[in-house]
Amino acid sequence: MAPSLPPIRPEDEAAAARLRSHGAFAPRGGDPQLSAKQALCLRLGDDALILGQRLGEWCGHGPALEVDISLANLALDLVGQATLLLSEVGDGDRLAFHRDVLDFENCLLVEQPNGDFAQTIARHLLYSTWQKMFLQGLTRSGDQFLREFAAKAVKEIAYHRDLASDWTIRLGDGTEGSARRMAEGLDWCWRFVPELFEVDATLKAAIDAGIAPDPSEFEDEYRSAIAAVLAEAQLAVPADQRPILGGRRGHHSEHLGHLLAVMQFLPRTYPDAVW
Repeated sequence: MAPSLPPIRPEDEAAAARLRSHGAFAPRGGDPQLSAKQALCLRLGDDALILGQRLGEWCGHGPALEVDISLANLALDLVGQATLLLSEVGDGDRLAFHRDVLDFENCLLVEQPNGDFAQTIARHLLYSTWQKMFLQGLTRSGDQFLREFAAKAVKEIAYHRDLASDWTIRLGDGTEGSARRMAEGLDWCWRFVPELFEVDATLKAAIDAGIAPDPSEFEDEYRSAIAAVLAEAQLAVPADQRPILGGRRGHHSEHLGHLLAVMQFLPRTYPDAVW
């Protein structure tokens, strides 16, 4: 039997109020606040949506046709995941296209600019390795939707992680130029890794309810997995930097605002348009 959900916390009530102001949050079961499950779905959905949009920016610009198609497929996987997750919170389309930047709860890593191909691969290696481990834990969630979602999504993300690992090795163990760019991409993204393992009040509520894994429990495994890929790529693990946190609380870099300006332009300009 799934454990009962914890009481609604003030920050979740405030988050629900913001979503209602955008017409995006449809209360379930008469409860006007976000549940622990909905709060978790919101941040995971935002991660997938923003990273999917970032990868979609490569469409037509990949270094080779095969790579261009691969990145587009990764983007489609992530947007599909975002659709399912955000629809558990409310109106998925309105959540995606009618929230302001400060209302997004994605981690800072996924909103970072693509940079060159090596930086995109570095970002995807670091995030997909974490995402795969988190989803593996989520397959044991006390919530049926989260279990079923994770069982499907983890298979997609396993491919994402394999592709990112393969390209990290090819670039790191390639030419002097490709190795330098791969190292620079990793160094750019490394400061955002600690946020992936931050257990804030929202995540702790989901962990205590038995519906989410505790990422701090697999941090050592994560770092070992990344180190193994980098060793095969003949690359050094980047030196630890001052952690950059805040994405989960709506404190984003300037990059997210520029991304949303493009992603949300049509729905905001033509709000009554339908396909």
